[in-house]
Amino acid sequence: MGSIEAEERSDNELSEIMSEAESFLLRLLTINPPAPSDPIVQKLHPHEIQNMQQEVMPGDDPQDISSVLHQAMTVLDNRMRLTHPHCFSYIPACPTSIARLGDLLTSVCNVNAVSWDVSSGPNMVEKAMIAWLGGQLGMPDSVGGCFVSGGSIANMTAIVAARDEILHPTQRADAVIYTSDQTHISIRKALHISGFMDYQVHKIPSDETFRIDVDLLRQAIKTDRDSGRVPFLLVANCGSTNTGSIDPLHELADVARDEGLWLHVDGAYGASIALSDKHRHLVDGIGRADSVSWDGHKWLFQTYGCGIVLTRKVGSLLRSFAVDAEYLNGVLAPQGTTNFYNLSPELSRPARAISLWLTIKSLGRHNMGEMIDQGFLLARTADHNIRQYKNWIIAAPTVASIVVFRYTPRGLDEEAVDALNTAISQRLLAENIAAILTTKIRGRTTLRMCMINPLVTPETIDNVILQVDKLAQSELHNTYPKMVTMSHTLCRECPGVDVLQGAS
Repeated sequence: MGSIEAEERSDNELSEIMSEAESFLLRLLTINPPAPSDPIVQKLHPHEIQNMQQEVMPGDDPQDISSVLHQAMTVLDNRMRLTHPHCFSYIPACPTSIARLGDLLTSVCNVNAVSWDVSSGPNMVEKAMIAWLGGQLGMPDSVGGCFVSGGSIANMTAIVAARDEILHPTQRADAVIYTSDQTHISIRKALHISGFMDYQVHKIPSDETFRIDVDLLRQAIKTDRDSGRVPFLLVANCGSTNTGSIDPLHELADVARDEGLWLHVDGAYGASIALSDKHRHLVDGIGRADSVSWDGHKWLFQTYGCGIVLTRKVGSLLRSFAVDAEYLNGVLAPQGTTNFYNLSPELSRPARAISLWLTIKSLGRHNMGEMIDQGFLLARTADHNIRQYKNWIIAAPTVASIVVFRYTPRGLDEEAVDALNTAISQRLLAENIAAILTTKIRGRTTLRMCMINPLVTPETIDNVILQVDKLAQSELHNTYPKMVTMSHTLCRECPGVDVLQGAS
């Protein structure tokens, strides 16, 4: 094939691809949010896996772009639709349209936000966003940070910075880290990657509200010091994944100050509350932290993956991650600019800040705060409705937008109740009523709802809870058809505590 013929073919292929892309993008950008009747989740059946794996395997010869895009949509159909109005599992990302557009924009522009030389515009936006986000939390002007893939890497980045600032290398084997029994699993992974062993983690029990017990924490620190160990890191929860609980941040900041500890706040979910005028008091004290992790793809309505790590001083990150090499040397950057490869484990990195910047610039903080407030309203609605039905308990205080609750009919032992709640969750999903998965609260199986979709209304929650109760009664009848349940309700003076009526 001659060069002219090859060039013509290349031009034709490009034209075809652009035409398909234009049609495809128009379809994507005009997709309406899922309706309640749409499937919440589609999964590959076991017998389909091998066939699809063979179908998607790349080959030696080119394929028609239309057929490949069609195959891609088939592949992507097999997922949980996190924006479905009845999806309440995990902490579902519900990105705004502008966030989706921002993600598309940065991908099309193929930005590498590695340094000022390579991406001065996106780097300037990222630096501005770090300052703005830190300011929203009440952190000082010296705040540093960067955008990462999510809370797991944000936590790891902060822990490495804490290790390198607080500990001498000879102290690492004796170092102690303090967490609560509600701390996210990503902290454990981050500590492992950072070189710490499980025996170095001192897990402090939480109180009846699922917040770390500060008195027990102080006792543990004293005991560890007296035994020759080196306390250095305290991890606080700002919105735990299980219940949404928020640790007493001011008290923990006082402990960290008194004991010379680095205070890291895992705010992947809850730090966003700082943008709400109505509810920001719940996170008072977060600005006193030495570091904070924050997920944009949770309660800031971004696409995956948008995480943020903030440190009280930018030098903390520079100490751990600043590097140099002859192939990184470009034009001397102006004073005050930032090379983000010096603040992050990553070198090549997408411009993750752009989507969040577009979202907040276009909506404004007040509107973002009201979208966050909607999650609080939905959770209060669910909590209230659950309390109106028989045989239900609220298993933990409803603090933010997470509600944990348990179906507890009279006459069943705890193991049977666990199994019943698991069955309820499975049927809710199988019958496309709602994605309400289970968790463990004090060792017992409970249902858990996380409500952060700003397009969901209280009326939707009313209907979902009604259907949940009907299904629970059905499952109880099917599993224990001969069991006679006693009527019982909840004590109004002690929310979440069962009080049997008419029991002798």
